Amino acid sequence: KSFEELICSPSFADGLKQHASYLSTVNFLLSLTAFLGNSLILVALHKESSLHPPSKLLYRCLATTDLLIGLATQPLYTIHWISLVREDWVLCRFAFDTAFILGYQLGIVSLLTLTAVGVDRLLALFLGLRYRQTVTLKRMYIVVATFWVVSGVGALLFILDYSLTFWYSCAVIISCLIISFASYTKIFYSLCHRRIQTQDRVQQQPRAPNALNIARYKKAVYNALWVQLALVICYVPYIVVAILIASSETYSSQLIVSSRIVLVFVFFNSSLNPFLYCWKISEVRQAVIETIRQALCCPCS
Repeated sequence: KSFEELICSPSFADGLKQHASYLSTVNFLLSLTAFLGNSLILVALHKESSLHPPSKLLYRCLATTDLLIGLATQPLYTIHWISLVREDWVLCRFAFDTAFILGYQLGIVSLLTLTAVGVDRLLALFLGLRYRQTVTLKRMYIVVATFWVVSGVGALLFILDYSLTFWYSCAVIISCLIISFASYTKIFYSLCHRRIQTQDRVQQQPRAPNALNIARYKKAVYNALWVQLALVICYVPYIVVAILIASSETYSSQLIVSSRIVLVFVFFNSSLNPFLYCWKISEVRQAVIETIRQALCCPCS
């Protein structure tokens, strides 16, 4: 049997049932925090006007994928666990397949979007005044739409063969990691080079406005890097287990249980991101605080 068939089969049900209770509970709690947290972030981003619209669109896309994970993917996995305990194999398989396809698409969109954030920061550094004319909101919408198409193709490959989806995702993940690494390496190298040049000329031509812009730019880069590192840390355990599954001819119960446990870390990323946005992006934090204050002070009538 394939891995997908074993997930919802009596042969492995006994080994998985003992974990079903707490995994369902954790999924439910993370689903709530992901939904509420990212809903607040989307409202805050809608109110926030100081961020460059194309850059804000990328963060809105990230928050949307995290919101959908909490709203749809995690509840589907909860249904999967409940149906496993009740030995409803038809519902179990349907919930698992649907959750995997949806979760796969949302995860790939998140990864592609974070890669685009790094490239966006790189373009902002090198294009200078031409950045706002080059990186427009319309073009960014096209880029984001392309991400959804690319991820959708990979998700649909799951219907044909799980191995196709696996190798497709490997190509996307490796490409994203290479692009992100190259982008941030180039950014930090350029910033270091500019700092040396500025120190050499600071006595002759002090340029406070540019220094302020560079300071804000560096802050934006570090904010994006924090979010990217959080995603990598949360996704690495799942990727490692997925590689083991793809390279195995037989599947032990420990491997299958491990694949379900590390999935919790992937979902945790969707709940973690809103806290990172509030912690690292002061504009978003202020907008979230204002939104909560308005909600609490809103008259019941």
